[in-house]
Amino acid sequence: MRESVIYQEIREDGLLEGLQQGRQQGLQQGRQREAMSFVTRQLTRRLGAIAPTIQEQIQTLSVEELENLGEALLDFSEATDLENWLNQHQP
Repeated sequence: MRESVIYQEIREDGLLEGLQQGRQQGLQQGRQREAMSFVTRQLTRRLGAIAPTIQEQIQTLSVEELENLGEALLDFSEATDLENWLNQHQP
């Protein structure tokens, strides 16, 4: 019975840790989607329709990179500015 109680505590701790990790991952994914949506809207307003290949590149950016792109796009005047920025910031 003693092992059973210890086992239950370990199991509960593991479940709680898993829930916390899942929650964190969900929040991160939500931030990623929101940042991508916002930057895409800004780019479309600034440059017009974005080519699908460029959209795919944007989707690979981290939240931090999307935030940096959001600042940089204020200086963009044409689509090649975006392409150049992406080429400089892709792994």
